[in-house]
Amino acid sequence: MQLRFLAIIVPPVAVLFCGKPIQALINFGLWCLLIIPGVIHAWGVVSDYKADKRMNKHTKAMQNAN
Repeated sequence: MQLRFLAIIVPPVAVLFCGKPIQALINFGLWCLLIIPGVIHAWGVVSDYKADKRMNKHTKAMQNAN
């Protein structure tokens, strides 16, 4: 929830918190040119980051079950 809020308010910071510094630079450029493309890009990066964390959690749970 907090990263998605940051993705709307300050998109490059949200992308940087996801651990993607190169993507944050790209996002900063998009954000400087036009705000909306930067927000859309950040939202996608944050969504992928959250999906990856969720998948890792499920994978570890399945490995521990076996």
